[in-house]
Amino acid sequence: MQILTLFLVALVALEHIGIAGLEMFAKPDIQANAFDMPVNFVKTKEAQTALSNQGIYNGMLGVLILMMILFFTGSTLKTILILLMIYIIVVAVYGAVTATKKILYMQGLPALIALIFVLIFYK
Repeated sequence: MQILTLFLVALVALEHIGIAGLEMFAKPDIQANAFDMPVNFVKTKEAQTALSNQGIYNGMLGVLILMMILFFTGSTLKTILILLMIYIIVVAVYGAVTATKKILYMQGLPALIALIFVLIFYK
């Protein structure tokens, strides 16, 4: 079950790298649809700058999670993964309140599932 747990956490990381790709490189029409924003707003220079900035954060979070899986083991890794999954859940709740409820299900739910697996199955 530990391997399944790490696989789920890695999927959360890859999701954040994928979100970074959308935020930084996708066309405005795709971004608007993905993030429930008006296309006219997403096409503005300010929105593109903000999305790119957010993309860096999401991408680096995904990379950080993957690096933690590669470089740490045991109780140290368990603690790190718990903290990172809680961080993602908190950010998803904030995003659901301030932006769109879709964030809670798309980012918060996978992190919650991964957190439960880490707590129960990772030794």
